[in-house]
Amino acid sequence: MHRQIAGRLTGPVSKWLVLVLWLLVTFGSSIYAAKLVDVQNNEASSWLPDSAESTRALEKLSTFQDVNSIPTVVVYQKESGLGEADLAAAAADASAFAAMDGVEGEVLGPFPSEDGKAMQTVVTFNFGSEGWNAMPDAADELRDLASVDGAKVYIAGQGGQAADSAEAFGGIDTTLLFATLSIVIVILLFTYRSPVLWILPIICAGVALFGAQALIYFLAKYADLTVNGQSYAILTILVIGAGTDYALLLVARYREELRRHEDRHEAMAFALHRAAPAILASAATVILSMLCLLLAELNSTAGLGPVAAIGIAVTFLVQITLLPALLTICGRWIFWPKRPAHGSPEPTQRGLWAKIGNRIKAAPRMVWIVTTAVLALACLGVLRLDTAGLATDEQYTRDFQSVTGQQVLIDHGLVDQSNTVQVVAEAERADAVREAMVGIPGIQQPGEPVTKDGLALVQAAIDTDIAAPASFDAVRAVRDATHAVPGANALVGGGSAFYLDTQEAAARDNMVIIPAILAMVLLILMVLLRAVLSPIILVATVVLSFGAAMGISVLLFEYVFGFEGSDPAFPLFAFVFLVALGIDYNIFLMTRVREETRDRGTRAGSLVALTSTGGVITSAGLVLAATFLVLATIPVVFLAELGVAVALGVMLDTMVVRSVLVTAINLDLGPRIWWPSRLDADGPLDWPDEQAVDAARRDPV
Repeated sequence: MHRQIAGRLTGPVSKWLVLVLWLLVTFGSSIYAAKLVDVQNNEASSWLPDSAESTRALEKLSTFQDVNSIPTVVVYQKESGLGEADLAAAAADASAFAAMDGVEGEVLGPFPSEDGKAMQTVVTFNFGSEGWNAMPDAADELRDLASVDGAKVYIAGQGGQAADSAEAFGGIDTTLLFATLSIVIVILLFTYRSPVLWILPIICAGVALFGAQALIYFLAKYADLTVNGQSYAILTILVIGAGTDYALLLVARYREELRRHEDRHEAMAFALHRAAPAILASAATVILSMLCLLLAELNSTAGLGPVAAIGIAVTFLVQITLLPALLTICGRWIFWPKRPAHGSPEPTQRGLWAKIGNRIKAAPRMVWIVTTAVLALACLGVLRLDTAGLATDEQYTRDFQSVTGQQVLIDHGLVDQSNTVQVVAEAERADAVREAMVGIPGIQQPGEPVTKDGLALVQAAIDTDIAAPASFDAVRAVRDATHAVPGANALVGGGSAFYLDTQEAAARDNMVIIPAILAMVLLILMVLLRAVLSPIILVATVVLSFGAAMGISVLLFEYVFGFEGSDPAFPLFAFVFLVALGIDYNIFLMTRVREETRDRGTRAGSLVALTSTGGVITSAGLVLAATFLVLATIPVVFLAELGVAVALGVMLDTMVVRSVLVTAINLDLGPRIWWPSRLDADGPLDWPDEQAVDAARRDPV
């Protein structure tokens, strides 16, 4: 039945209909895919849940200020010292800043430092809801207008951070895509050793990416789906990496079938019938795991779930329809110069993975015990993981204006006047709220309350960096003090409060989503393998691989790359991708083991499955690892850490967990891995002899 459906998709006529359909879809989607960058929302405030105190405070703060206001700090530094002429020039600059388009309210400053070598001026911009996208041009204009002779000028504060964020993610739609495709093409050329075959997986990856981006664009524009620079980057990596993996699996199976069937349409029908269930299980695992992110409180994390799920769903559809159609249209010549002739032997039958299987076979229990111990030892590096968050100067892998400007303020004893703790309370309790804030460590003297419509706003500048732990301590102290004022109904917001609430929401998301994903993956494996014991073992091996990858990565971050810590959301993102994608390779292996077990028994089937899938799964792992490493080209510490951790974890999965650990467990436990199923109840309980295994490889079912 399934083979008949597969045959209908790749028949002599239907293959052309599939091609025409996807050409029309690609033409239409390409128009809207390019617009996805325009609907990104990279504002920190848009990432938080409505329940966060800083979000609730922001709603009431709209009485006093526009939520689209962006405080920006112009920092001057002159090591030779600022004279009267310099202060006069800075005052003239302030007047020029006030005349800029988008400036609202009063320009504050300049405020010189006590050592006379630095000063700051605070400018507030409001460009409406699209203001953050306008900040790079506004920052450039501020620098051009600054006229203090001999002084270095830096744009800091929230406006400077917005401009630098735009620069960090600038050109991501083209740079990331071309870098990823270049790496994948090189790996495919090495894998296929064909100058033409690589073109088809790349075409399909491009079609899938355009289709996914177009669909996500409409959801972001009309259904309030949150898309930011991070999710955009991950979508590109995920679609190309996972799509290439699916293509590798299908092409490998198609090449096998071409050696058994003379007619290429029949060969594709068999290949699609055999490979599609594993690809579907893999895609379903990733899709459902990503949808678990909808349980997140952080809008940025919850938004990534549908974005990634849509990307994988579209990729799956393309790879099981368009790719088979293209392969059958092209025929055997696409494999040139090594065409798989009908009746020719499969070259993987006596390769590297056959030798590895024979080595494991000699002492499987010792192999899996030692491998588990080594991976467990690597997990100890997780003890060095610091997810307390990253200060402004720790968030990027290279120096940016806002980072340098913030450091200048710190070095010269200036407090960033744009970073304030903002307390909104009932107007009749305003004085009591202000009094409660006086003397709290980490904040300046609070200003006089501003009252309007029965509410009062009290502000105080925070002494430290907006994302520093000390700032979080100050926000907590202000919340404790103001919440204790009877009848005030005080809510505490501001930039540091946003970062603090983000950190706390991320910690909650880790506790909720990680167990949900594990349960989802376990359920899928149980349905796919129709067993209980083997799914539990597979999930345990992937979790062990995740721990080892994180442990090694944390040590690399600290002692090689010099990163100061990690974003609170890093463990969750790393877990999602390592478990959801890492389990793919076990799915590819174990579905083949199950297929072979019906005719050869579990142990012989495990060796044949390892030999048959070893090359393609290793190539798939290399592709996915390389594509995630491309994230390190974006100068954002969070993405660099995510790329390194996922790449390392994927390689551990393909080279160690899947090939060594899982195979050794299969060989040791034999038919028992299918418990409670009786799939191999009457199978051989002792080792298959060498001749039987060789015969199985020579005559694959």
